[in-house]
Amino acid sequence: MSLLEIIYRFFLASILGGIIGAERSFFKKQAGLRTFSLVALAACLFSYLGYKYSFLDPASTSRIIANLVVGIGFLGAGLIFLKEEKILGLTTAAALWVTAAIGGAVGLGFYFEAFLTTVITVMILTLWHYIEEFIKKDKKNEDI
Repeated sequence: MSLLEIIYRFFLASILGGIIGAERSFFKKQAGLRTFSLVALAACLFSYLGYKYSFLDPASTSRIIANLVVGIGFLGAGLIFLKEEKILGLTTAAALWVTAAIGGAVGLGFYFEAFLTTVITVMILTLWHYIEEFIKKDKKNEDI
């Protein structure tokens, strides 16, 4: 693999993570552009290194991916908290988890899958947000 390809992978992962992070920043969530870009970049690096050195241990790539899932779970858990009997941060934590998967996919060369997952994730975060707000507003009107 050429140096240009490696650079492309790292920047692509950072940009795709940043797109999701920008959406989180727009809605003023606790993790945003920088956090999501860094998570995607780290996942890309770990996946790439696992793949590159898999000749030493064929199972290393799958172990690295499995540990990414666990590691991001811990990071995401730090974003979830309870305030006035309401759970906050769950969607951001889930988005961070997906972002790690996107970065990992880029690190392994699955560009289309990473791009498609990014588009679907942003759709879920934006369109579903407005649908949820509409449902909540409609429910409040019914309660009156």
